[in-house]
Amino acid sequence: MTTPALMLQGASSNAGKSVLAAALCRILRQDGIDVVPFKAQNMALNSFVTPSGHEIGRAQAVQAKACGLEPDARMNPVLLKPNTDTGSQVVVMGKPRANMAVREYVAAKPELFTTVKQAYDSLASEHQAVILEGAGSPAEINLKAHDIVNMAMARHANANVIIAGDIDRGGVFAALVGTMELLDPWERDLVGGYVINRFRGDASLLDPALDFMLERTGKPVLGVVPHIPDLGLPEEDSVTFKDELLCRTTPDACECADGGQEELLDIALVDLPRISNFTDFDALRAEPDVRLRGVRRAQDLDQAPDVLILPGTKSTAADLRFLGETGLAERIVNLARGGEVEIAGICGGFQMLGRTIADPDRVESSSGQEQGLGLLDVATELAPDKVLAQGTARHLESGHFVTGYEIHHGRTKPAGPEATPVPAFKGESGRVTGWADDTGMVWGVYLHGLFDEPGFRRWFLDRVRQRKGLAPWAGDTADYSVDQALNRLAHVVRANLDMAAVYGLLGLSPSKSSSK
Repeated sequence: MTTPALMLQGASSNAGKSVLAAALCRILRQDGIDVVPFKAQNMALNSFVTPSGHEIGRAQAVQAKACGLEPDARMNPVLLKPNTDTGSQVVVMGKPRANMAVREYVAAKPELFTTVKQAYDSLASEHQAVILEGAGSPAEINLKAHDIVNMAMARHANANVIIAGDIDRGGVFAALVGTMELLDPWERDLVGGYVINRFRGDASLLDPALDFMLERTGKPVLGVVPHIPDLGLPEEDSVTFKDELLCRTTPDACECADGGQEELLDIALVDLPRISNFTDFDALRAEPDVRLRGVRRAQDLDQAPDVLILPGTKSTAADLRFLGETGLAERIVNLARGGEVEIAGICGGFQMLGRTIADPDRVESSSGQEQGLGLLDVATELAPDKVLAQGTARHLESGHFVTGYEIHHGRTKPAGPEATPVPAFKGESGRVTGWADDTGMVWGVYLHGLFDEPGFRRWFLDRVRQRKGLAPWAGDTADYSVDQALNRLAHVVRANLDMAAVYGLLGLSPSKSSSK
């Protein structure tokens, strides 16, 4: 028997498909249905490591949590991690296969679609329902001939499709009608309706347009979902993250929390061109005494921050060259020498803080070796095999334990027999996963997600406050709970979506789900 399935597609990229899919996953779970998420092909630099050591898109990890499931490589069998303007690392069933240019990837798609269908069939057979997510738009006419993620996947899953449009961008009705016009008849037959997403204002004002959509396309608008401020879910696409971050490039541009501007900690995050795993900083951004701002130019650091963070990157060598070309490298080194700005690096940012990054197998670059910033007495060598692991480490100075995951090609160790870096983090096996200088003001670590740990996060911020002459924060702190955010999201979507119609498209009802 075919497992009931429903797919969320978009009239454009960043239309909110991932969030709406997570909402439906949580709603179905709340209604007693054993549901599982699936996305055939994902393009994202924000990834996650499953308990079994496989890499998938972060959105599917969040959707798995919405379903009450552990993330599984089958939920996202193909992950593309762009490393140039025309190529990506291709991760298949959670493991890196190769770096491919666009045409190479297109040629590989028939074989990959076989893998995708096998993963879907295996996953679907174990659950009562599947919520699928598409990618980009199903009306990308230059991609339709070799589609493996939108309508071709919906047809394989025998899934009806809901198309989401982002009204906040403008032109949403033109985008939805235009999408339908560019679909083939069999594709239009799969569409069960539309969702208008991120609406601000009185939804009743849209009624004439909603009636028009039914008359023009024969498909109903199933709901108008409002904009949900401060949702608190990890973003997968860097578009929204960068928009919010870069509108606050200077401290004066930041909104002040209660307590006055002098109480806020100024944390600058270098917005690398190939930034990855930027959700590492969501918990920091949520803290009431923190303003997190983006840095892309040397002049963005004219006013020295309290903390500067170099985040993860898919292409450490290329982004290191970006720091040099923009003058940021020199500015960062000068801030470190001044001794008043704490400088931290996560994963690729950690590698940049060292003396050298060797790449003998040309994993990321053609030069073979890059000079780092020289702020930590460590050296990194990239290897073809990727470290993919969840783990816990102890921060030696504070004594706090932090849990997260590692995704990296590099192996980092002291730069030579005379090198004296200070171990900063140690894993459960005793392996050093992060190093610091002798002042503790410059440090780096491989563990993504360390700031999600409330105890360590508050210790870190209160140490910065102490340096500024401020007392430890005594007010409320961020409740960074993904479960709480998912429940809030599900409540809003359930209230604004025709759930009877959604269940009709699935062929299920909350009270009539059968066990497998």
